[in-house]
Amino acid sequence: MSASDDGGGNGEVYFEFTAIGRTVKVSAIDAVTGVEVSVVAPATAARADLQRLALQKLKARLAARGPKGE
Repeated sequence: MSASDDGGGNGEVYFEFTAIGRTVKVSAIDAVTGVEVSVVAPATAARADLQRLALQKLKARLAARGPKGE
């Protein structure tokens, strides 16, 4: 598991990469709220692209929850 700041000042995001056959599952977890999302892609995809995709999905999920986590 690796940690990275999302650059938006919203706190820390943890990324977990799990190889599943010829695919990889990338989970992104917001450290403050504990909200987790995941994406599955070919194992040959670039790690940075997968991390960026998971981060975008996490940001969308957090935005959908609203400012108070509703």
